[in-house]
Amino acid sequence: MLTGPAPFRFTPGQGAPVEGPAFSPAFKLIATVIVAACALGLLQAWRAGSLGSARTGGLGWFIAGMVLMGWTWIAILRSRTRIDGKGLYQHWIWDKHMDFDDLAYGKLIRVRGLDWLIAPRLYVRTLMGKFTVFYGATPALVAEFERMVVELRQFRKL
Repeated sequence: MLTGPAPFRFTPGQGAPVEGPAFSPAFKLIATVIVAACALGLLQAWRAGSLGSARTGGLGWFIAGMVLMGWTWIAILRSRTRIDGKGLYQHWIWDKHMDFDDLAYGKLIRVRGLDWLIAPRLYVRTLMGKFTVFYGATPALVAEFERMVVELRQFRKL
């Protein structure tokens, strides 16, 4: 019987799941302003008649772009990240999940001093090479990200 590396185990600091928004309020505000400005610009261009005719499909492409921006914007506003005893989860455009069992590598990517704007992100990779990025905008999430990376590095002896 072949066996692989031992599964990684991690327990959040207080023993209870840690959960919080994936993106900061400042980032959410900037995303809102950008989407609103683009919608206003589209409306003004449509009223001015500069989007092309219905036959050329000009308006359709702009509306499709606005729908994609709106969908992403809503995901930014609603996205939450959670760490529990089994793994990492993030509600996003599509839900992300990564079990701790087969984690091989983790790295916290952040711009110190700008956490209020640019959400720190946790890059994780499994033993099979699958990778995922989880965002965390609260100090509690970032602290758990940091602790998990240290424990994973010691466990895998990287």
